[in-house]
This record gives sequence, structure tokens and C-alpha cells, in this order.
Amino acid sequence: MIRILANDGIDPIGKKLLEEAGFFVDTNHIPQAELAEGLKTYDAITVRSATKVRKVLIDACPNLRLIGRGGVGMDNIDVDYALSKSIAVVNTPASSSLSVGELVFAHLFNGVRFLYNSNRRMPVEGAEKFNDLKKAYAKGVELRGKKIGIIGFGRIGRETAKIALGLGMEVLAFDLFDVPSELELHLAGGVRVSCPVQSVDLDQLIRNSDFISLHVPFAEKPILGKEEFAKMKAGVGVVNCSRGGTIDEEALLSALNSGKVSFAGLDVFDNEPTPRAEILSHPKISLTPHIGASTNEAQERIGTELATLIIDFFKTR
Repeated sequence: MIRILANDGIDPIGKKLLEEAGFFVDTNHIPQAELAEGLKTYDAITVRSATKVRKVLIDACPNLRLIGRGGVGMDNIDVDYALSKSIAVVNTPASSSLSVGELVFAHLFNGVRFLYNSNRRMPVEGAEKFNDLKKAYAKGVELRGKKIGIIGFGRIGRETAKIALGLGMEVLAFDLFDVPSELELHLAGGVRVSCPVQSVDLDQLIRNSDFISLHVPFAEKPILGKEEFAKMKAGVGVVNCSRGGTIDEEALLSALNSGKVSFAGLDVFDNEPTPRAEILSHPKISLTPHIGASTNEAQERIGTELATLIIDFFKTR
């Protein structure tokens, strides 16, 4: 019987599909330090963001035949090395796209109406300084009619763009690959409508966007650093629900403190799981703890897709 360790968990639907196909699925977590020994009795491992599957672990487990990532990025897996050892590596790039896109807009709505700071101050000062706070948060803006620059126009970037288009925003898109000239929106009541997308280079996007959202994999150097912040419009809002390290956090803090950036929404951080204190306490940053894919619907889709990929792999061997 094929034994699978779902070390970071798997949705019950995915677990059920695997068990019905004849696999043994263990959802008990093995700590990273003990994984080299504990993984030796399994044929496959599934992970999310927490567990790392590096060269040392791969070498310690010659029995391993498949590594599954429940999510998009595979920064926590030495993919090329695993493939060189004839270990299959699969992920679920389509399953969480909508959930991440919606979180981007949770941060954007949060930012343009100052909710991130209002929710901090109202419980403490609301009874005594209600009118002062009302005045402080009276200069919100609407998203409709504004330009959103989306850096990285894969599945998640496109889902983010669809939400923006549905709100009446103009989408500026940059990607290393081709960007479609339009996207089809699926609206309530079965209505479908095509909306235009403008493909621009990165410099144009940075200079012309009212809001910028990142949807890129981990990079060796930040996509947005000191030079990029200097080119942005005054009062721009920036959201990162992609990967830590894609924004220079020191440059971001400087831009926030100077007022060049009006607010930031961050779901990912340089040194997770211990983000720097200046980021966590900054009054102009909306914060979430890397939960882009953490909706019930996304986890069901991820579990189903991951189970299907695993079943297909082993049934053909």
C-alpha cells in the first residue's frame, strides 16, 4: 500500500479521495528536525508552506517517489534536485487563485478606508476621541476609476485583475510572458463580459499605477526597492500577497514614513514566521499572517487537485 505523509495537513475531501483509491494517508505532523528519519516509511509527502523538502532530506529518504505542494509556489522544495533523483514534484497552481485575489482586495479596501488603523485605535480611543478619529479617517478614496498595476499576470494575477475590472478599475499588467488584451468576467446570473487589459512594461506600471499588487515567485532581489518606490505616484498603495523578499522592506518603511506610499497590505514577509517588529507595528500597514489560500473553498479545491495528481501518478506506475 502506498503510504503518504500529509505533513502540513490536507483537506478531508482530498484525504477521502486518496483513501478510497487505496492509499494510506497520515496527517500527523512530523517536526522538521525529525523528518529525515520519520519520512523513511512513506512513499510520498505533501506539504504547504511550513515543511521544507531540501536536498539533505531528499538524500535521507531514497524511498521517496513524490513530493506534493498544496499551493502555488515551491520555494520550500528543491524541485530540480528532486527531479534529478526521479522524484515527481506536483503542485496545485489553479486552486487558490481566487482566494488570493480576494485577499488582495481585502487589503485594498482596508487601506483606502483606513480600517487597518481604525480597528487598532477605536477600541482604545473611540469613546473619548470619536469625533477626532472621524476627522482623521474622513479622506478615504474609492477604487472605481483608479489604475491598478499587477506585477505577474499568471493565474493569481488574472483573478486579481478580474476583481479589479468588476469594480470598474483600469488594469495595467506586466509579465515576462504574453499578457492577454482582455479577460472574460463571469458575473451573477450567468452574464459574461470581456474587459480590456493594458500590457505595459515594469517601468510604466510603477510610474502610472494608483495601486500595485505583486504576484510573482521568489526572486533573488526585490522587485520593488528604493529606486522603484522613488518612481511611484505620491500616495500609491502597495499590496504583497505573493512571496516575502519581493519587496525591500527597509525601502517600503522609508516610503511609508515619507508619505510616498499611503499604505501597504502585506500577507507575506521577509523572515517568516517572525516578521520584523517595525513592520508589525507600523500604523500604515494592513497585516495578515500568510493566509492567501486559506479559505474553505480553496482548501477543498487544493485537496481535490492534489489527491487527483497523486492518484494519477501512482496508478500509472
